[in-house]
Amino acid sequence: MNINQSFKQKLIDIVGSDYVIVDKQDMIVYESDGTHDKGMPDYVTLPGSVEEVSKLVILANDYGIPIIARGSGTGLSGGAVPISGGLIISVNRMNKILNIDPEKATAVLEAGVINLEISKKASEYGLFYAPDPSSQQACSIGGNVAENSGGPHCLAYGVTTNHILAIEVVLPTGEITWFGEMNKESSGIDFRGLFIGSEGTFGICTKVVVKLLKQPEEVQTFLIAFNNINDAANATTSIIGSGIIPSAIEMMDRTASKAAEEGTNAGIPENSDTVLLIEIEGFKEDIKEQELLIKDIVNEFDPIEIKLAANTKERDLFWKARKGVLGALGRIAPNYFLVDGTVPRTKLSFVLSEVNKLAKKYGLIVANVLHAGDGNLHPCIIFDQQTPGDTQKALSLGGDILKVCVENGGVLSGEHGIGYEKKEYMPLLFSENDINYMKEMKNIFDSKNNFNPGKIFPEMSDTIEQPK
Repeated sequence: MNINQSFKQKLIDIVGSDYVIVDKQDMIVYESDGTHDKGMPDYVTLPGSVEEVSKLVILANDYGIPIIARGSGTGLSGGAVPISGGLIISVNRMNKILNIDPEKATAVLEAGVINLEISKKASEYGLFYAPDPSSQQACSIGGNVAENSGGPHCLAYGVTTNHILAIEVVLPTGEITWFGEMNKESSGIDFRGLFIGSEGTFGICTKVVVKLLKQPEEVQTFLIAFNNINDAANATTSIIGSGIIPSAIEMMDRTASKAAEEGTNAGIPENSDTVLLIEIEGFKEDIKEQELLIKDIVNEFDPIEIKLAANTKERDLFWKARKGVLGALGRIAPNYFLVDGTVPRTKLSFVLSEVNKLAKKYGLIVANVLHAGDGNLHPCIIFDQQTPGDTQKALSLGGDILKVCVENGGVLSGEHGIGYEKKEYMPLLFSENDINYMKEMKNIFDSKNNFNPGKIFPEMSDTIEQPK
């Protein structure tokens, strides 16, 4: 790596010497996110204000150096990986909850605020922030905006874009602006909605105004064990078909639930093949009625056991098992590759069957974890990168799973984004014209292609053609 000393000094002049990193050993933690992809940055900076971010962007433009925005680095599509080097602008220091307005039910946050901290602070006013990625104890709100993150409770509440009123953005020119309105849905062209999910290619999010919701009067959580994954999938479809919209319906297959139980002792029955975690919220009278109806529906699919959380402690334990499952799978093998293709609920049973067939074909273990209520699959391919050929097998298996999702009316990503990892599969879902229009939109924001280059859009040499 060739360090430009003049550029380095100007970085120091902007953010201070403590917040500029150029030593390769210190930058190793910035070469990857939650994926296997790696790329060493040339420089890392940790600005403390939007003004510093703006100055860094202008400076990088002057030197023609690529810019990669980074939050907590928990992304699962390679979106924050500096594939071609460049300058990482990390918003970790910008982590203040600036204001909570209980009357308007809004919060103003810096981009580095951790997702879970929003609800912790809002709970003092009887409020909460709905989107809850499984990484919510670590992921930042700026990263959630970049990827339009979802989570277990997005079945009822929607994803990040449904809860953002306004965003402060540093554009690729260095200009500071706001998209959206502080207190209402904006009129005219929705640049706020356009920016959410743009994966760091349109600019850098530095502040966010989010909607908060009133905490529900009553919450009931079910842990239901089944003999097979088909019964669990069909029960999910029947519950939604009955008109009940739980706040969450999560599924774990035998491999995932066994690992989760070993890690938490949450009470998952030993002989279960597949587990559903269902949560309903609302008024006490409505919850009791829904509870009885869900039990009636589930009993049609011969469950092994239906457990109801007796209290908040047990409910938290159920969720600890679900949200900690990826870490628990480390008991089986040290590495995993997670894809998040999404299919219609009615196709869940068939697609999961196809996933298991593909796992056997490749000779790898797949732990199926999914937001079953909205068909958002999370097949976790477990492998050891030290075993020759296993990394490539895992990547090929993940690609084949995405193809099955698209062939069955699904999409490439439900919440993790396209990033670097899925870009070659874009032609499975989008025509050449579609992709060109998207590229034109990026060009409007970033004509020099300086922001997060090499992400989302495939090169012609590495595309996967649409199925005939």
